[in-house]
Amino acid sequence: MTIVQAVILGLTQGLTEFLPISSTAHLRIIPALMNWPDAGAAFTAVLQLGTLAAVLLFFLKELWQMLRAAADPVRRSQPEGRRLAQRLLFLVVGTIPIGICGILFRHSIEGPLRSLGVIATSLVVVGLLMGYVERTAKHGRDMEDLRLRDALLIGLAQSLALIPGVSRSGITLTAAMALGLRRDAAARFSFLLSVPAVGAAGLLELPKVVHAKDIGGLPLAVGLLVAAISGYLCITWLLKFLRTRSTTPFVVYRIALGAGILLSLARGWI
Repeated sequence: MTIVQAVILGLTQGLTEFLPISSTAHLRIIPALMNWPDAGAAFTAVLQLGTLAAVLLFFLKELWQMLRAAADPVRRSQPEGRRLAQRLLFLVVGTIPIGICGILFRHSIEGPLRSLGVIATSLVVVGLLMGYVERTAKHGRDMEDLRLRDALLIGLAQSLALIPGVSRSGITLTAAMALGLRRDAAARFSFLLSVPAVGAAGLLELPKVVHAKDIGGLPLAVGLLVAAISGYLCITWLLKFLRTRSTTPFVVYRIALGAGILLSLARGWI
């Protein structure tokens, strides 16, 4: 892998990990269009460590407060501390389904499910679902209104993101909105929920990628840095965007991209 390829793939990861348009899909589509070899599911998982760093940096204060509240019985006895400790519990519960499914279906994720046909279909189907939820959801609940049941349902939805093209942020955002959360609150919980899942997947695949002869340490480091910087900027922008705008532009983009890929496959263009 060249430095240029690493920069492009890192930028792609950073810009698409948090937008509900599927980073995995774009990391599969762009190499196909550029006639590059597929970097593989392992590289995709490791590249997510760059965007994980962006989430940790952006939410550092909130994550630290949750950890302190969970570890300190005195803090947990107070309303604010109890709320923070409860939110940490929600993140743990919401991560369990994707952890189980990731182990059970690991070989399928790394193989057949990375086909462009599966990715394109997932883009369209989840785009239509997101559009329906956008129109019918109440968008009235805040993060403080989350309950354990909500966290589990959003976590179950997150497990579907193991299918390339679904989009982890897209499906969790859609599930949270369907449960009545405001768009920006749904995005915020989605970002926080990414920390354990993305961290575990990235660290699990890191040894495989580090020892891969066709990638190299420097391109990997460059890709991670670019993903971290662009990911941080993307989080900042999206949270502001969703306070006053809907997810409709992402719905249109997903359906158009998926339809375009299916047409290209049918015509033999890619």
